[in-house]
Amino acid sequence: MAVSYNKLWKLMIDKKLSKTELTHIAGISTNAMAKLGRDEDVRVNILEKICIALDCNVEDIVEFIAEPTMEEK
Repeated sequence: MAVSYNKLWKLMIDKKLSKTELTHIAGISTNAMAKLGRDEDVRVNILEKICIALDCNVEDIVEFIAEPTMEEK
């Protein structure tokens, strides 16, 4: 399964927040933000901090995308 944080970026645009602002508001590291920017896995507590800061649920910021199977390729 691949991870996509496109929902997070859309939510940040709606709330007029930059990555730097979210980093400060949520209390997460710039390394964690960089991982999010590359659609890499992050710890659940990072997602929790972001959800608390943005007053949302995990499904509002992350999406799991099924990888194509061998038959689908």
